[in-house]
Amino acid sequence: MTTIRERDDIRAAIEHLLQGTPRRSDGALTVVSLVIDADVKRHVLTHGHTDLKDDFYARVRAQGHVSASERKLRDDLTTAQRRLAEAQTELTKLRAANESFARVVQVLEVENEQLRASASQLNNVRPKHGPGK
Repeated sequence: MTTIRERDDIRAAIEHLLQGTPRRSDGALTVVSLVIDADVKRHVLTHGHTDLKDDFYARVRAQGHVSASERKLRDDLTTAQRRLAEAQTELTKLRAANESFARVVQVLEVENEQLRASASQLNNVRPKHGPGK
């Protein structure tokens, strides 16, 4: 295939893809679909006809097209941001509960120490008179 023929095939494939009428590919606006539709090797496009590849990408961007992979990444990012916000809210609640539990434990330790001291004093008390006297 000649360079002129390759360029013509690539240009035709660009038009078909941008119009939504792919001839051989799945119609995705990607280099892979473009080379399949143009019936050329990928390196022919990416190394031999970089101007056509760049033109293709520029026209895709100009159409405001968002590829399926980019849409998925954006959806994944939105999901991750939502989950992060939920985790941060949960973390805030858990920190507050942890502080409350720490105060409760501290109060219980003080009360326990006071009870031990009282019990110790009760064990040291001896009756003046023994039993039966």
